[in-house]
Amino acid sequence: MPERERDTAGRARNNRPRDQHGRPLPRGADGVERLPDDLVLPPDEAVSEAQRLIDAGLPFPAHDVLEGVWKNGDAAERELWRALAQLAVGLTHAQRGNARGAVALLGRAADGLGRWAGPVPAAVDLDGVRAYAERLARRIEGAGLGGLDDADLRPRLRGT
Repeated sequence: MPERERDTAGRARNNRPRDQHGRPLPRGADGVERLPDDLVLPPDEAVSEAQRLIDAGLPFPAHDVLEGVWKNGDAAERELWRALAQLAVGLTHAQRGNARGAVALLGRAADGLGRWAGPVPAAVDLDGVRAYAERLARRIEGAGLGGLDDADLRPRLRGT
């Protein structure tokens, strides 16, 4: 069994290429462009980049962008960023055909966004994103993933 890839700090890394849904592909395969493992953007830039990726149908890397802020940003805002990252994971599960995972993560996202009481950074449309996550989770729970199209998996993180 090959030894695990590790970064300079000894943390496990998987440098295999990935498909558009974040699933690992065989070594040497063509995958989507990967974000750097250590990418941490300021909140405003992170929301812009996450939106760009979601609009391109790439919620898995959008999750990575939001997770960077969650794990490395302002400690007082971590739960908000965690909820936004969970939203992106819920979208990823929906893309992968995992209705149960989509409903669970969208529900966690909606719950986390609903509990947020602090100021909202980066002009995130907190109420709109929470309502979107709740609506999509209910729809998937009731009718499954059939009938969803690309537009259904493209929430607006900021108001229009």
